[in-house]
Amino acid sequence: MHRRRRTAFLVTAAIAAAPLLTACGNDARPGAAAVVGGQRITVAQLEDRVDEVRAAQRAAVRDDAQYAQAVARTGTLTRTTLQSMVLDRVLHRAAQDAGVTVSRKEVQQMRTGLERQVGGAQALETAWLEQYDVAPERLDDNLRLQLEAQKLAEKLGTDTSRPEFWKALSEASKKLDIDLNPRYGTWDVDKSSRADVKTPWLRDVTAAGPGQTA
Repeated sequence: MHRRRRTAFLVTAAIAAAPLLTACGNDARPGAAAVVGGQRITVAQLEDRVDEVRAAQRAAVRDDAQYAQAVARTGTLTRTTLQSMVLDRVLHRAAQDAGVTVSRKEVQQMRTGLERQVGGAQALETAWLEQYDVAPERLDDNLRLQLEAQKLAEKLGTDTSRPEFWKALSEASKKLDIDLNPRYGTWDVDKSSRADVKTPWLRDVTAAGPGQTA
């Protein structure tokens, strides 16, 4: 589970803020939160993803006070969600370039194994929501990306913490010519990470979930 936990952190959580090195353009296209490979991630799509997480958080807690705490704990949710949406596409492109594919069967096998470890489907959904801000309806998509990251690292003869892996993501970022709406920051192609224009950001998402080890 060590590699799986590391990969989950990679593809779903905010990555530590990087210095502002590269801004891919001055303005994103109108109505877009980001443009990745010529395809728009619209503000509406971003808001829908944030709403999914908020709805899941609301359903998971007993009262308004607990929900308020969950919201406060994820105060940068919009920006970290956009970070994840862009990074997902970067990772998928890097995997494609390396000839890496993931089957539906592999995703289901991974999910089944995780469910056994944490105590069932609901426990897994709760863990991914709390640790990685992944709504239940996005869980399979997230696991697919985790597997892509794991298999990409293996194809490169490395792991997701090594420079060789991040170099592949950096190359994919450059090919995709990522352009963020300035309200959400900029994209650092060298770090494959979002950076704020004025204030660096960092959110503590390193705690291991149930059945996982640091």
